[in-house]
Amino acid sequence: MLLKRKYGEEHPYWPLGPFKLRLPFIHFRWEIPETIQALVMFVIGLGMIPLLEQYLGLPYEVALAYVVVCGIGFILPPLLGVPFVAGWITPAIPVVLLFIGQFEPGPEAIRAMVALQLMVTLIFLFMAVTRLGTKLVNSVPDSIKAGILLGAGIAAISGEISEGGRLYETPISLGIGGLITLYVLFSLSFRDLTEKFRWARNIAAYGMVPGMLVTMAIGWGVGEYPMPSVEWGIAIPDFGGIWAYLPFNIGLPGIELLLAAIPTAIIAYIIAFGDIIVGQSLIKRVDHLRPDEKIEVNVDRVHLITGLRNLMHSFLAPYPGLAGPLFTGAMATIAERYRYGRGAMDTIYSGASVFWIVGFLALFLLPLVTLFRPVLPIALSITLLITGYLCIAVAVEQIKNATAMGVAGIMGVVLATHGAAWGLGVGVVLYLMIEHRSRRHAEDEADEPIHVEDDMAVEEAEEKPAN
Repeated sequence: MLLKRKYGEEHPYWPLGPFKLRLPFIHFRWEIPETIQALVMFVIGLGMIPLLEQYLGLPYEVALAYVVVCGIGFILPPLLGVPFVAGWITPAIPVVLLFIGQFEPGPEAIRAMVALQLMVTLIFLFMAVTRLGTKLVNSVPDSIKAGILLGAGIAAISGEISEGGRLYETPISLGIGGLITLYVLFSLSFRDLTEKFRWARNIAAYGMVPGMLVTMAIGWGVGEYPMPSVEWGIAIPDFGGIWAYLPFNIGLPGIELLLAAIPTAIIAYIIAFGDIIVGQSLIKRVDHLRPDEKIEVNVDRVHLITGLRNLMHSFLAPYPGLAGPLFTGAMATIAERYRYGRGAMDTIYSGASVFWIVGFLALFLLPLVTLFRPVLPIALSITLLITGYLCIAVAVEQIKNATAMGVAGIMGVVLATHGAAWGLGVGVVLYLMIEHRSRRHAEDEADEPIHVEDDMAVEEAEEKPAN
């Protein structure tokens, strides 16, 4: 029998140490819209296969086995008490590829990937055990948070639209499909339609799926992507052959390689830290619309589960996408449907959990796997474009005044062009030199206008007494 939630309380769970276990059909109902979404969106997980083949030298069947391991990791967070749809550290992928690209595909590159993933694991677990994760999220200035998000958003979008990017190479399908996806997810005019018409609400319920299907259809129609060769049966990943590509067989990385991975690991954590902020913001956007459920976002638990997922990857499937706290596009879709009330989605955990449970099962459906195999880049590109848009939108929400906007803007540009380490350094220096003020002026900072027309307006604003 399904455990019911009392109005205004946290959703029922079974305590499990630091976790809160919730299982389908016991703690939450099965969600049909997320089931249908996942039967298409699981292709995003398959989108990592070309990178595994190119940079780590894996055969396709072994790469598919890696993706299955990743799928297990995706399922865990909402089942264990994190109200997020888990994902990769998506904006960090270009930085990760730059690091492992220095090594020959095969054992050498795999050891480098293991070294990086172990360092990311160490950072997340350290932040979880010491509880510095929560303190960091709450104590970092808003302009620094915004700068991280701006930089990640700019990097994600520029990588797609610049020469050699997927949008640049296939502009018709990804251009039209990307615009449709953005319109369905974020357009104010489409939101007005959802309040008037059932057909619009039905489209909105499936989030990224309509745009992705349109992109694939156009890509096949105009010849930007090859037609699929559909096969029937069950997909069988090469779990036997995976052993030859794991650190138990090829050897663990040495100290020098672990040390070399530290800067990239810090960059990945900084970006993942931004994902946590985005996740919190997406929950806050809809939480006040659903007083029937109290949603707990425990940042320490987010760090702990993300660290354990990266540890699992380190030994069972070293992964260029790493294990991140948030799949931004899917989370935005589920949060949007959640806002329409308990009838639409009983609890945020049901939508987040069902999505990746179905996505995991779909990895074994050979007709779906072979149907989407030629268009794997589309899923990754749409994800990056949505990630970029949301990062920038949420960054602006963090900004309180014009000075903070300047600090965040410069930091974001430096981060996107020179890497997260340089971006963070520049952001901290600018914050201390330009924005930081004594506590006595804290209220004045909040009252500073965002739009400043000239220097005289700034001086007049500063001379005004605090209200």
